Amino acid sequence: MHPPPTAEAELAAELAVVRPALGPRFTAALPGARAAVLTRLWRALVHEPLPWITRREESGGECLLRLADGRRLHGPLPDPYATAARVTQVRLDGVAHGDPARLMTELGVPHASGFAAELAHSVASMALSRAGQEPGTSLLRDPDEWPVHDWEWEQRVVDGHPYHPNCRSRPGFTVAEQLAYGPEHRVPVRLGLLPVPADECLVSGEWPGELRDGDRLVIPVHPWQASHVLKRTCERGIDARPLMSLRTLALPGDRHVKTALSTRLTSSVRDISVGSVTSSAVLSEFAQTLTPYTGGLLHMTRTLGAATAHSPDLAAVLRESPRVYAAPGEHVVPVAALAGTALPSSPRWLADFTRLALTVGLRLLELGVALEAHGQNLLVVLSASGAPLRLVYRDLADIRVGPARLARHGVPLPDRLPERIRTDDVTALRRKLFGSLVAGALAATAGSRAALGAALETAVRDLPRSPDLVALCEEPLPAKALTLMRLSEGTAGDRWAALPNPLSTGIF
Repeated sequence: MHPPPTAEAELAAELAVVRPALGPRFTAALPGARAAVLTRLWRALVHEPLPWITRREESGGECLLRLADGRRLHGPLPDPYATAARVTQVRLDGVAHGDPARLMTELGVPHASGFAAELAHSVASMALSRAGQEPGTSLLRDPDEWPVHDWEWEQRVVDGHPYHPNCRSRPGFTVAEQLAYGPEHRVPVRLGLLPVPADECLVSGEWPGELRDGDRLVIPVHPWQASHVLKRTCERGIDARPLMSLRTLALPGDRHVKTALSTRLTSSVRDISVGSVTSSAVLSEFAQTLTPYTGGLLHMTRTLGAATAHSPDLAAVLRESPRVYAAPGEHVVPVAALAGTALPSSPRWLADFTRLALTVGLRLLELGVALEAHGQNLLVVLSASGAPLRLVYRDLADIRVGPARLARHGVPLPDRLPERIRTDDVTALRRKLFGSLVAGALAATAGSRAALGAALETAVRDLPRSPDLVALCEEPLPAKALTLMRLSEGTAGDRWAALPNPLSTGIF
């Protein structure tokens, strides 16, 4: 009996049919994709509180992990904030492994088989994403080279999440669908426009007139969702440009639409809950009241309207584009796309950007609002020469709000604010901001522990001393334990790792 084909072989076979010219580039990209995913996995094994790893220690210039069953896993000493690191193999009881999916299979821990399949898909999809880039694509060094459209910035992010092993896992997508819908492949997507009787829909905010048809609402539907989940075709459609989240797209004009996509991308199923539609307007209204507290350094994109046919599978959210907050000559860039420019290589620029981000984040945290400020949600407004001027934040669904802190500062708490985002737990509030902004957006922009530590050291000198700032400087840095969460099926909620503080020394 022959073994089942691997994800790499399956994708290569599909590619040979739908885009044979990409085949050699896909094959050439596979070793780098395996190393990129293995690097993310090794980071997780070293730093996340996985219950089957009993001890971590430095041994002979390497990291040694002792497993609960007595086995030992060796690999390089990892920088938990590095983005350009390349781990090509680790050794499990002396046997070298360079394929992250096979390593996870050999580890054989609970839920390993499902996670291994996701890792295999992540490798194959990343290789496809890299193969789809034009040869010679290089770092943007001159602002004159910068993209004109906001969606062009988003489509420069090729590898996905900088630290998640499932950075490019797209289960349920064929090769043809990845090439058609993946933002890194830079193809316009024809969204379906599905009419639904208005009395069968729930609307939050204002649903625009051009998306109404008499007594029906017209809901934008992603073509993958229409085909695989709704099992129907849409007679009408509109061309849009996919953004880095894949299910959010730029419409003509200054609007973005978040569509339902009922499959697991990275960690989460990307449908749109009825609750999130219900709360979208009140969250948007609340967010607009926060800008004055930042001295105009932060703008929150407004939710223009949200609609659902009382199903997470058929819903859409319309938001204004972040670019509406840019003056002529300025650029609005997702933080995740900054690594594709020469800006972060300047220590001064990195310190200025870090100071701006921490000033805004800590000011709102003191007020009682913790942003989920990772590199996708957070954007920076740059001057024509690239100086960081202001920030823009989008997607309010996962912020956390502390009622006690708000009350202390005299900020009204909306009655209809969702209960799930309310918490006075200071640890939960700090984890939300520090984990997304510092261990996420700033770390990935800096690209290494040394660069992040230097930027933080310079930036914090100018910030008001507060208990939150002291915690940021002196305590381990929280980060979502993304691998632990994928290996904890049936356990709801975020899980956390404690990373070594970049302002201090020590590996663990």
